[in-house]
Amino acid sequence: MTASIFDAYLSGGAGEFFPSSFLRAEDRLRAVERAGRITPAVLSRLEAQNARFGPSRARAANLESLAAGAAVVVTGQQVGLFLGPLYTVYKAATAVRWARALTEQTGRQVVPVFWLQTEDHDLEEIAHCTVERPQADPLPLTVPIEAHNHVSIAHLALPESIRACHATLESELGGLPEARVHLDRLARHYRPGARWSDAFAGVLAELFEPEGLLLIDPRERALAIELRALHRAALDKSEAIGTLLVARRDALEGAGYEAIVHVRPDAPLAFFHAEGPEGPRHRLAPSGVRLSEIGGTRSHELPALHATLERDPLCFSTSALLRPLAQDTLLPTAAYVGGPAEVAYYAQLAPLYAAFGKELPLVVPRARFRVIEPAAARLLQRHGLEPSAAELSEQALLRKLASSGDGAPAPEAFASELRSELEAVLARALATLPEPLAALSGTIAKTRAKLETTSRKLAERYADVRATADEARVRDVRRLRVMLQPNGVPQEREYGLAYFASKLGERAFLERVLQAIDPFDAARKELWL
Repeated sequence: MTASIFDAYLSGGAGEFFPSSFLRAEDRLRAVERAGRITPAVLSRLEAQNARFGPSRARAANLESLAAGAAVVVTGQQVGLFLGPLYTVYKAATAVRWARALTEQTGRQVVPVFWLQTEDHDLEEIAHCTVERPQADPLPLTVPIEAHNHVSIAHLALPESIRACHATLESELGGLPEARVHLDRLARHYRPGARWSDAFAGVLAELFEPEGLLLIDPRERALAIELRALHRAALDKSEAIGTLLVARRDALEGAGYEAIVHVRPDAPLAFFHAEGPEGPRHRLAPSGVRLSEIGGTRSHELPALHATLERDPLCFSTSALLRPLAQDTLLPTAAYVGGPAEVAYYAQLAPLYAAFGKELPLVVPRARFRVIEPAAARLLQRHGLEPSAAELSEQALLRKLASSGDGAPAPEAFASELRSELEAVLARALATLPEPLAALSGTIAKTRAKLETTSRKLAERYADVRATADEARVRDVRRLRVMLQPNGVPQEREYGLAYFASKLGERAFLERVLQAIDPFDAARKELWL
């Protein structure tokens, strides 16, 4: 079983894979000091992109700070349906809090930036979300999509069927006290014909307008021109880069960790859009002296790829491992905010950064919350449970709660007594048999093993029956897990913002999140409402 490099990093370990730690004040200071300045060309595009969200003093102030030499804390996410899971909001909020903290600690202005991952083409990952709803099971929402088209999400529009999602949200959440503002905001942006990226960006920018969160969409020509040299180097150095990444993977695995991102030796880290920027994109792999499209039918000579890159750099887009370098090429990055998986794949990146003459930014774990509503708090109190108990399976939690004061023996005692009684019966039976018993030794051993297995299975079944005998307790456990561990995964990875925004109000919820974030304590926390 592999160890978690994320957990090791949180505790100050795994230092051989991270050149700096968010836990050390000197590393934080150095990360801000070495962050460069944004170029006029990138700043101009950032100003134009954020102007689309309407007037904002806070955003204007952050743009002015960038022009004056500010550094950035950057985070990002795929542009999912209705903002996707709650951790999207937690990422943005963490970037805001870290920008403030670094500004205070270093004296240099630091601003938060959200990178819209519009280059991605996996529409299946973003075309659905899950909504919590009062006194009911989780509600899955899905937009029908054309799967596996390999087109970057930047070039895809929301279908007419998005209206059905709005109708369902209205039906399920419309009666909540603050629903109107949030549901109207979603309907205004997530409308038929709107680009997925515009809908996502519009909602996120409005929610975090008071904090001045800046958003950047890399999928435009002016920014692609700024990344041209990065893609050229990724093509030309693919063999050397592959060797470095394979060595890093082996080092991680040798230390007992998993390399999260699969490494393809000698394969460039860029995707190629052979039919133009709005056409499908494919990774490239060496095939003799040419590079073939993985999942495609064509192959290309390196000079031809160079010519396309010069003519139209939007015909290239980044992979998961190259995207951080694209971020840090365009932005003066001091720190990157990521979830557990992203922190883990940043452990693979230091050699790649070195190959491009760069240093890895400070890696910051995003905030992780378990939101506890009053109904969940009452259930926890009723059964004397900590919130983390919801991480247990339903069966395990019910067994934990099974009362030992109901007059019945505990399952362990029941199994032990059963084995003792059966062994006593067997011993008495064997005592009546004539000697020698050596010929029966194998059969006797098998019988004892069967008695052990039978008593254990009976005890397991007894434990389950005893645990589920109280129907009210079963209902409580199921409801608690629906609220805190829906579908068996952490709440923040399953539920979106809609329910909490509709019940408490958008700003009320976001301000609770922002206030609860301790930048230097990345442990999962409870957010009591």
